[in-house]
Amino acid sequence: MNLNLIQSKLSEMNTPKGGSQKANEKALSFWKPTIGKALVRFVPSNRNPENPFTELYFHYGIGKRTIISPTNFGEKDPIIEFSKELRKTKEPENWKMAKKLEPKMRVFAPVIVRGEEEKGVRLWEFGKEIYQALLSLAADEDVGDFTDIMEGRDMKVETVGPDSTGTAYNKSTILPAMKTTQLSSNNTEVEKWLANQPDPTSFSKRYTFEEIKQFLVEFLNPEEEAPKTETAGDDFLALPKTQAEPTPAPAPVANKAFALKPKETIAEDEFEDLFK
Repeated sequence: MNLNLIQSKLSEMNTPKGGSQKANEKALSFWKPTIGKALVRFVPSNRNPENPFTELYFHYGIGKRTIISPTNFGEKDPIIEFSKELRKTKEPENWKMAKKLEPKMRVFAPVIVRGEEEKGVRLWEFGKEIYQALLSLAADEDVGDFTDIMEGRDMKVETVGPDSTGTAYNKSTILPAMKTTQLSSNNTEVEKWLANQPDPTSFSKRYTFEEIKQFLVEFLNPEEEAPKTETAGDDFLALPKTQAEPTPAPAPVANKAFALKPKETIAEDEFEDLFK
């Protein structure tokens, strides 16, 4: 029996594959506050040393997937382009839909969790409320640059659960430590933390422009089966026309938000210009 081969096979079987491996990697790369108290230290970002916060925009609720917006990478986003066209109409329902389609901001920052330094730098993902609180602390002359590796500040994070918030979600608040401290007294550790940080964009699948257009078509027309062999053309953005019927009453449409009068329908060539 080749024991080296056996050991290699055992290691292979114990290593998660596919989606499980990706999920495991993400779990190791992110920190999420749990109910109680924690002490964290924000670390200067190796992606942008001048700003530890990375703002990323995502579409939620378009089908069963989360879509990272191509605008994060300097590319056009068909959902945003369609939302702009909705806002050019006079229909209140279209404005509501436009707002729903707009991407939502999430913020990512590299942190060291005190007491768990051996886990290295992880990403903390949060929303607008925590983000504003952190920006306000940085702008406060009594706090300043809390990421400074020599004279920065740890942050006290206290999290309460649904019993306290009255919602289905936890809520975290942040307070800076009174004293300034070093990130670490171990220079080698500091160098490792500054060099080895997860990339927040690497955990989301990047879809192509055409794929996102197709997702939007399926979202807007849930009663119709999306074509399997053809991709959505540039005219997919055109707002549906009111359907003509023998009787004066208009025919029902799948999404009433897009039942516009013919004069308000946007011409196909106008949509094609969006992608030139």
